[in-house]
Amino acid sequence: MDSELKEEIPVHEEFILCGGAETQVLKCGPWTDLFCDQSVKRPKLLIFIIPGNPGFSAFYVPFAKALYSLTNRRFPVWIISHAGHALAPKDKKILKTSEDSNAQEIKDIYGLNGQIEHKLAFLRTHVPKDMKLVLIGHSIGSYFTLQMLKRVPDLPLMLPTLGAKK
Repeated sequence: MDSELKEEIPVHEEFILCGGAETQVLKCGPWTDLFCDQSVKRPKLLIFIIPGNPGFSAFYVPFAKALYSLTNRRFPVWIISHAGHALAPKDKKILKTSEDSNAQEIKDIYGLNGQIEHKLAFLRTHVPKDMKLVLIGHSIGSYFTLQMLKRVPDLPLMLPTLGAKK
């Protein structure tokens, strides 16, 4: 893959308050708010990456850019940090809205249960309910993903079809 192509891919960094904890979200592609863009160009699918420990989102940027390129730049690829694993620089604003249910603190947010609830709270607030999801977890992120599926079995997932003809 051409390294020049990778450099052209936009990656937007946000810090939000989610479940009472600062959270870094890296968004690959031009879509930073999936609710505001109601045009026909709004993507129908989000690729959502949940990292392994230590929850360092930036480590996954080359992977996110590759996924974005391999999907012909049609779908956003977002990476979420673990709750409390990334602190906003002093000059960065932490985004929060008054009606944001993520502003409510999650009990034991730094434990396994809290980290799972943290990811679900983010999806509930920042991703439209009708948007299909591809969840990618690495290491403990895979465990979080499996637990999310147990807790919310009706998550709108894009499932692979085995043996599908091209």
